Amino acid sequence: MTHKKGIHFEVSERKILLRIMDIIMVFLAIYVLNLYPKFEYLRFDIENMISLILLGIYVIIFGTIFELYDLQKASKFDTTFRNVVITTSTVVLFYLLTPVLSPYLPEERIQIVYFYFAIIVSVLLWRLVYINLIESPRFYKRVLLVGEISNIDGLVKALNTSDPNYKIVGFINSEASTPDSVKFKGLKEYQAKDFLDVIEKERISEVLVASFNSEAIIAEVYHDLMMLLEKGFKIREYTQVYEELLHRVPIQFVGKDFYKYFPFSRSNENKLYIFFQRAFDIFFAIIGLTIGILILPFILIGNMIGNKGPLLYIQERIGRNGKPFKIIKLRTMVVNAEKDGVKWAKKDDKRITKFGKFLRRSRLDEIPQFYNVLRGDMSVIGPRPERPFFVNELARIIPFYETRHIIKPGLTGWAQVKTRYGSSIDDSLTKLQYDLYYIKHRSVFLDFNIAIKTLSTILYYRGQ
Repeated sequence: MTHKKGIHFEVSERKILLRIMDIIMVFLAIYVLNLYPKFEYLRFDIENMISLILLGIYVIIFGTIFELYDLQKASKFDTTFRNVVITTSTVVLFYLLTPVLSPYLPEERIQIVYFYFAIIVSVLLWRLVYINLIESPRFYKRVLLVGEISNIDGLVKALNTSDPNYKIVGFINSEASTPDSVKFKGLKEYQAKDFLDVIEKERISEVLVASFNSEAIIAEVYHDLMMLLEKGFKIREYTQVYEELLHRVPIQFVGKDFYKYFPFSRSNENKLYIFFQRAFDIFFAIIGLTIGILILPFILIGNMIGNKGPLLYIQERIGRNGKPFKIIKLRTMVVNAEKDGVKWAKKDDKRITKFGKFLRRSRLDEIPQFYNVLRGDMSVIGPRPERPFFVNELARIIPFYETRHIIKPGLTGWAQVKTRYGSSIDDSLTKLQYDLYYIKHRSVFLDFNIAIKTLSTILYYRGQ
């Protein structure tokens, strides 16, 4: 079988491409400005190498914070335009505020305006090319799903919302069909006998195998899979793709061979990583508590006007290895909010006060928890600690739920920056998938990524 695959950029490749081209376009804009003799603010030469590198670093850092490299948002021009303007405004502001490393301010202040708009225009021109070329159907990864009908629905829904360029063309049922077999209508089904022809005609780039039991794969499909593998065709297992695209562990698809899916990160036992993490926790806990003390007068005034009652709220939570501890928060609900029993906090919960809503959205209600971090009950980054009542309930319903307690809980975490506030069993399942992904892939890079995304969450006022 001769098969010519289409060109496709992987998720990591597109993120790297966006970053590299953003910097190239910014430098190109500076170079073009230098062709204008009267522009003297930032000369494009070896003497200004440090200033140019600093500009590139600012573009990457603030571009990440303001979601320029979120592929879902990068595929839409209106969102991209907004994020480019916000990012450029912040980059230029910080650039002007670091005069030791950046150039001295020009006598003609209009040059800063040229500098500002040149960056915006150059990056937007490149992003237009990206949206109309890289995001076009010619660069889609066309995927054929091979698996059991019972697995396909949840998998397709999850993957279809993960990557705009990852397109599942259809599926082949890997089980022997019977008259009573359930049909899946959400995706085009191809016959097993047409497997190889479909690969050719539909220009398939990858086969995704979604089967709980490889022994149940019919001989005809198994034979074709082996033939494709021997010819070097890309065949991947669904849990691998699920983790790669959604950045969470698909525990709903994990069976008795669960141990295969939890090769937890070496960082969990790496003494050097643990030492630096603890140093990081103490450093930021001190900074956080200092900020809390500075804004305390404003919090007290807001509490008196919009909260009316005690400032702090102390509650029992479950920590590392299932050990309970007392968490401290700024109170955001009315006094005796649970007089009728324990309930999930929901969106637009009537128990949340007006000032409490502001505290939650801005994440200011979390500031007292820096004391818990300083004590060692919590870390800055980790799964959010849950209450004993909900832990007991969720552990009975959701498999592997208590696995999230093998590390310290955190102020912020992968689940907090990737999904909404959990207010149901389904939300808790999704959060657990993200928490287990963090535990599995925990590293300095992932911690830094969470810290940056937390800033985005705060700046875009996405808390609850």
